[in-house]
Amino acid sequence: MSKLQKLEHPLFDKHKLDVRVKRDDLLHNIISGNKWRKLKYNLKHLKANDHQGALTFGGSYSNHIHAFAYACKQQNIPCIGVIRGEANYADNFTLSWARHWGMQCHFVDRKTYRRRFETSFINELKELYPNYFIIPEGGSNSLAIPGVAEILLELDSQADFDTLMTPVGSGGTLAGLISGDSVANQKRHNILGVAVLKQAEYLINDIKSLLTQEAKAHDNWQLLTNFHRGGYGKFSNEDAKRIISFNQQTGVYFEPVYSGKMVLALLDLIAQDYFKPQERIVLLHTGGLQGLGGMIEQNRLDPKDWPPLLKVDHQ
Repeated sequence: MSKLQKLEHPLFDKHKLDVRVKRDDLLHNIISGNKWRKLKYNLKHLKANDHQGALTFGGSYSNHIHAFAYACKQQNIPCIGVIRGEANYADNFTLSWARHWGMQCHFVDRKTYRRRFETSFINELKELYPNYFIIPEGGSNSLAIPGVAEILLELDSQADFDTLMTPVGSGGTLAGLISGDSVANQKRHNILGVAVLKQAEYLINDIKSLLTQEAKAHDNWQLLTNFHRGGYGKFSNEDAKRIISFNQQTGVYFEPVYSGKMVLALLDLIAQDYFKPQERIVLLHTGGLQGLGGMIEQNRLDPKDWPPLLKVDHQ
């Protein structure tokens, strides 16, 4: 169980809000956050069904690829990553570690990568890699849902709250939270997903398709699509400065691609008086801090602003 930590910030005091963070980033020093939750039952299923190995998809700096490679190493599972991008990315911060842990990288161009949901492409991969269990991009499938749903059971034992916020990439985490809320013992909570990519409205159908049967009738959730800061992986210098300031004020580190965009959405919504006084808000920290290595490598971030995060032992 990850801890629930209260956050102190002048804006919270001004608007009389109780804000806490569910520290899923601390679940594991490498397989952290929603990746740990989503892989939990996928890997159990894989081992129970005697697959030869596992295959998944991701970009060149993917948190999912990074976590997946290490999780497979820990359980002695051969693994393949279908990577969007050219082979010259193989030595970047993320993929060098993935390969160090034994992942075989299968690079494809962007046009080919867009076929990752097509049956014909999946069949081609099955021919290349027989008896490999295929996990979709981001780990978002039906096996991911029970792992993420456990967050609600944990929260119900930790505190009373009104609203739960999470960043949203592929939709599996939000679907898991909604599904978990449908069986939680306490009252229904307001669940807000903050889309981190542009034109993310299509995710609504993806999320609905992943919901458990019990959760399909619930409408206590919303996908916010106007806080992407320009698109996936994009953020301005001002965005980064606001996140760094928030990190320093609260003592909890958020990165600017996923959880940081949730933080900025929270601050903007508070400024718009979206929340009622005395509202109790929980932020889900979905990890992803390894992505800072790639952004520092690309000179998009200054390493002095993220000192605690470069000391993680990747061995």
